[in-house]
Amino acid sequence: MASKRGQNMITVVAKNTIITEKYDEIIELCKELVEETRKEDGCIKYEMHQDVNDKAILTMIEEWESQEALDKHMQSEHFTRIVPLLGSLMAAETDMNVYAQLI
Repeated sequence: MASKRGQNMITVVAKNTIITEKYDEIIELCKELVEETRKEDGCIKYEMHQDVNDKAILTMIEEWESQEALDKHMQSEHFTRIVPLLGSLMAAETDMNVYAQLI
């Protein structure tokens, strides 16, 4: 499925392993990040999920109209402010994959 501009939709899956003692702080930051991101042009979906077997694994699943929309998101005020704060609360480096829709 291509967007109206002829570009492929982009999906991002960003798996994070958190410092469990920082859970409440992480959730508050993520709530703001999700709320602000969902207002952005080109954002189709932006959600956080928790692994049912390991509560320390939080995964952001995102859908964007285009790579351009994702690039703009990564330069936004809320992203550049919140993501570094979240990074300091992680037990491991984020495992992030970016996918272009094929079918």
